[in-house]
Amino acid sequence: MIKKLMGDVSARNEKLHGYYFEELSEGMSDVYAKTITDADVITFAGISGDTNPVHLNHEFASETMFEGQVAHGMLTASFISTVIGTKLPGPGCVYLGQDLRFKVPVKVGDTVMAGCTVTKLIPGKNIIEMDTICTVGGKVVLEGRATVLVPSKAAKAKRTRTATAA
Repeated sequence: MIKKLMGDVSARNEKLHGYYFEELSEGMSDVYAKTITDADVITFAGISGDTNPVHLNHEFASETMFEGQVAHGMLTASFISTVIGTKLPGPGCVYLGQDLRFKVPVKVGDTVMAGCTVTKLIPGKNIIEMDTICTVGGKVVLEGRATVLVPSKAAKAKRTRTATAA
């Protein structure tokens, strides 16, 4: 009964998997949107250890060039990781690198739209390059480039054949 309910482990895992390298092409893109809350900023401060008062203290932050509290830049950048790890290429890929340029601060209440577009495929290495961007209300707040290792369907098939033969 349990075996029928759970099914084949390999088949279940395949349903969780994102794109394989062979399924990608230049120009493919995806997005993720999230409205920043006070709880997001406080939680990120706790997880990261970045308790800079510009993020957590209204009185302090109001006297800075930002004229108020701002979200952590890396909190905003983490939404790029959300796109890469959950949508494009999705589960199974490995984030190798990211170049970031922060343009405008993000504040509590802002809705961040993170987007990634495949710009280059490197066959043989199964690596892709992506343009990455975050916007708030259509204004660029962060931009950069990501490098991502993407599983190969051919390599998976080879591993499966080897495991079956053993």
